[in-house]
Amino acid sequence: MDDQNKNLILATALSFLVILVWFLLFPPEETVAPVPEATISTEATDSAGNTIAAVPQTADVAAQTTTTASEPAEAADAPRLNIETPRLSGSVSLAGGRIDDLLLTDYRETLDDSSPNVRLLEQVGNPMSYYALFGWAPGGGLEVGDVPGTDTLWAIESGETLTPETPVTLRWDSPSGLIFRRTMSVDTEYMFSISQSVENPTEVSLRAAPYGIIARHGLPELTRFFILHEGVVAMADNSLTEKEYKEFDDLEVDPTLGVQAETVEGIQNGWVGFTDKYWMTTLIPEPGQTHKQVMLYQAGSQIYQTQTIFPTVDIAPGQTITQTSQLFAGAKEWEAIRAYQNEGGIEGFLDSIDWGWFFFLTKPIFAVLHWLHGVIGNMGWSIIGLTLLIKALLFPLAYKSYSSMAKMKELQPEMEKLKERAGDDRQKLQKDMMELYKKEKVNPASGCLPILMQIPIFFSLYKVIFVTIELRHAPWFGYIQDLSAPDPSSIFNFFGLLPYAVPDLGFLQILSLGIMPILLGISMWMQQKLNPAPTDPTQQMIFAWMPWIFMFMLGSFASGLVLYWITNNVITFTQQYLIMRSHGYKPDVFGNILKSFKRKKSDAE
Repeated sequence: MDDQNKNLILATALSFLVILVWFLLFPPEETVAPVPEATISTEATDSAGNTIAAVPQTADVAAQTTTTASEPAEAADAPRLNIETPRLSGSVSLAGGRIDDLLLTDYRETLDDSSPNVRLLEQVGNPMSYYALFGWAPGGGLEVGDVPGTDTLWAIESGETLTPETPVTLRWDSPSGLIFRRTMSVDTEYMFSISQSVENPTEVSLRAAPYGIIARHGLPELTRFFILHEGVVAMADNSLTEKEYKEFDDLEVDPTLGVQAETVEGIQNGWVGFTDKYWMTTLIPEPGQTHKQVMLYQAGSQIYQTQTIFPTVDIAPGQTITQTSQLFAGAKEWEAIRAYQNEGGIEGFLDSIDWGWFFFLTKPIFAVLHWLHGVIGNMGWSIIGLTLLIKALLFPLAYKSYSSMAKMKELQPEMEKLKERAGDDRQKLQKDMMELYKKEKVNPASGCLPILMQIPIFFSLYKVIFVTIELRHAPWFGYIQDLSAPDPSSIFNFFGLLPYAVPDLGFLQILSLGIMPILLGISMWMQQKLNPAPTDPTQQMIFAWMPWIFMFMLGSFASGLVLYWITNNVITFTQQYLIMRSHGYKPDVFGNILKSFKRKKSDAE
């Protein structure tokens, strides 16, 4: 086997390995355990030894009561305050002042126009409650009933509906005489600002610690694909932490809190929250504000929490203490999150998008793709434009590679002579070939370089298409209305010509080929025909089957990725054809196709 064929086999094996690694089966869905009612009691002490009691954490916050001047409100029946913004709708429960009802008005569950909007936050009392809660933990001189609890009924002091133009202030008067206020505002995107204040009109100095909580009851529905992180995402002074839900089981029991927890102290700049594939809720203290992050889990109730807890403050008689933080609740849109990072000073906020190990490629690739989309206005054509740019950047390498391949073709007669002279002496043949390569300035390994360069690019683009919301439900043209989903056409209904839908075939869905995967197989097959088939029968069989194996394996990949691969194959075919012709070698594409058919016919006979 000559070196050229060895390199082709190596390139084939590498490409095949890439697809096998990525084409993993999804693990089976885990059964979600029912969520029983439970209350977690936690205590902590500050540096002075003063008790900071019970940052509230409950499986059912409606079940927890506090001593107030009036009876605590039932969560489901409590009055609500509406939220209306250009991109959000929902409400705030006056029981606890929880933000627990939020819809994303720009996004629907499916492509159907009648499909409901995506729900991000869920009211307490539902099996999968998901909400944000803010408050004060009592310290020296205060009891639990002296601060607003999770079900305390707040009154609206000012405002009627929370909009970008109209903030709302809630008020609660403590039995001990303290006056608590919570002013909420929201911008036109996905950021809430929460300003909490406590006024002390008494003659006694008191102590309290402000906090923020995001609570998630039950294990959410997960994508369950190994390249995607779903769970807690946190930034603590330039240190990014990603913790999957299954990792909460491994948290050690905090002796102070009495539950499984992980705490990071003394953070100056950071944020923490839960991330899904496309959506996120995040607690964001003001930059430079010292706080600690807590990730907390109670296995029996299956409650997941992230917390930001601020230092205990002294509230002197006649003094008002105010603490402000932010809550991001919305879609992980690159442009919005970048603006919050660059203009809002939220350190490392772009890393909340799961860029993966190849972040040094995925970030710039998406930035260029986003820019192209802004110019072209169509994500499908933008992917084609991105492919053209990538091929242009790699053209010097491709030119050198294809030039070397053309020279290898020219040296074929000389190599045959060397084989005849060497006979069975493999060592002599290798030595003579290396001298020939050196003399003619040919690098036999250069043919693998374009493929090796394509591997990290392919990984990175796959990641971009899979995780970025800008590709979700992004149309190209015709029947391709979601580039993040597989080609919806199917060979089983003759690509939509027959009047029935193809059922979900599970793993056998790989056989339900669409138009684009078939075009991918044809483009790879045509690319092979630039060169005559190898003389070795084993190599012939490998190369003959490779395009069609790739066609089936990539058939269930996102159509945007298949579009990239088809475009890349077409450009590669054109480049290789023109470069080889410029070096005096004229690829006989149609002749090679006819030879392959004749060979198959003779083999059959």
